Amino acid sequence: MAAVEDTQPTQADISKTSSAPAEGYEKKCIFCKIVNNEMGTELLHCDEEISCFRDIKPGAPHHYLVVPTKHVGNCKSLSKEHVPLVKRMVETGKEILQKNSVTDLSDVRFGFHWPPFCSVTHLHLHVLAPASEMGFISRLFYRLNSYWFVTADQLIELLNAKGQTD
Repeated sequence: MAAVEDTQPTQADISKTSSAPAEGYEKKCIFCKIVNNEMGTELLHCDEEISCFRDIKPGAPHHYLVVPTKHVGNCKSLSKEHVPLVKRMVETGKEILQKNSVTDLSDVRFGFHWPPFCSVTHLHLHVLAPASEMGFISRLFYRLNSYWFVTADQLIELLNAKGQTD
């Protein structure tokens, strides 16, 4: 009977923590689950605004995903007000690269898949390095000036322009 009593408080604690991220948490979103430590994925960075973890299908020797800690939709759902968030995501990506001994930031690709070419609707920045070591398929998937991938700079430019035309 003591074993049952020991597990009940733990279950209560779990329900408390799972109800805490209700705001900005999509229960069906894999990245929301990762950020809330429900998947066993190692978080390389996690704060109130930004989280980072390794891509499960790396396209380069260093391939990280930087995501907002709270659920934010894909690139098309963003507005000019999201520019600081995108910039912070890029800065976090640079910090993670430097912590992992990537010092040549000229051989790095920072970008987003453009809907409908993204498999997860939670906004996520791909950080790939060295870009020169990406394989053939990765070069296609993360190709510059394509219909399905935009660099962080291109997205920022698009969002800033959105604010001017409204």
